[in-house]
Amino acid sequence: MKKLFICLVAATIVFGITGCEKVASYKEGVYEASVIDNYNNENNTATAKITIDKDGKIKEVYLDTTYVKDGEKTTKKTLKDNYNMKKYTPNAAGEWYEQVEKLEKAIVENQGLDFLNLNADGKTDAVSGCTIKIDALYNAAKEALEKASK
Repeated sequence: MKKLFICLVAATIVFGITGCEKVASYKEGVYEASVIDNYNNENNTATAKITIDKDGKIKEVYLDTTYVKDGEKTTKKTLKDNYNMKKYTPNAAGEWYEQVEKLEKAIVENQGLDFLNLNADGKTDAVSGCTIKIDALYNAAKEALEKASK
């Protein structure tokens, strides 16, 4: 009976240690998706490009949104400081690209989107320093990860 008890305790410890690890759930590759971003009724395109490594883990996330400035089609990341978020919203947590970089990093660190909860305005408080509306970026990332799912 003691041996059985010791085996059960050992199995519980081993299972407890390995059972808490996040299991990689993605196929290796680069996955992309795009969705319409209706922010300010501008109908831009939010894009996600997610790289999954050979171990099935998210290695890199790239998020961006198209934007027309001075009649030229570009992206908000390409514009960097020239998007002027801080100029027109002085209390913003940072320029648009800086906030998105924090979101990208958080997705990699959390190995997915489960940690994100969006409010009715399409914003989240789950990423420090990211106060912008992210619903379109979230939906693009979600579609890309669905493509990568095993």
